[in-house]
Amino acid sequence: MTCLTIIQDVCQRINLPNPSSAAQSTDPAILQLVALANKEGEWQSNKDWQVLTKETSFITTAVQLQTTLDVTAPGLKNIINDTIWNRDLRRPVYGPMTAQRYQQVQAAVFVGPWNQFIIQQNQILFFPVPSPGQTCWFQYTTQNWCESAGGIGQSRFTMDDDVLLLREDLFKLGLEWRWKKAKGLEYAQEFADYETFMADAYARDGTKDIINMGSARYDIYPGILVPSGSWPV
Repeated sequence: MTCLTIIQDVCQRINLPNPSSAAQSTDPAILQLVALANKEGEWQSNKDWQVLTKETSFITTAVQLQTTLDVTAPGLKNIINDTIWNRDLRRPVYGPMTAQRYQQVQAAVFVGPWNQFIIQQNQILFFPVPSPGQTCWFQYTTQNWCESAGGIGQSRFTMDDDVLLLREDLFKLGLEWRWKKAKGLEYAQEFADYETFMADAYARDGTKDIINMGSARYDIYPGILVPSGSWPV
């Protein structure tokens, strides 16, 4: 849904006149709804929804500074832990190092061959310095919970045709209770419904790994696979 259609749907729920414009409206009531929609988007983007998860890469250089995150991962919220891998060497890049660990390895006479990283001033630094030309990949979550009609990620609605990336039903529930709260109206039930829906939606978002408290599920692990069932010998 677009910014305009979301505002129109919520207006029908809260008994406001159906607007023909939202982000470009001159009506203070509609502009307040857009502002509350942006607040809801900022709030929901704090969670690691699968729709806000992206993958990116960079090429190693023969210096400590490897890449600037503003360039490699626009709209970065956070790098997902343990996802930085050097695919050419087929091994992980360990980290992030603490400031104390980083200073320790900087002063060390001998360092091992395994690359570690630290993030400083929105830049990824490697230690020891890697060989140049190797490709490293990682996954991250973005704060861009909506996008322009042209597909450019954004962290707020600015145009009527901006497209929401988050769940529409949950988003409208959030906007509804926020509007009632802003107007000094009773919103306890709407907020309770929203929190219940939020917990359920986040628990079901994307695929989930199986937590097995017993033996390993060897039948689905990669390696030598033997079909189950009867077979001639």
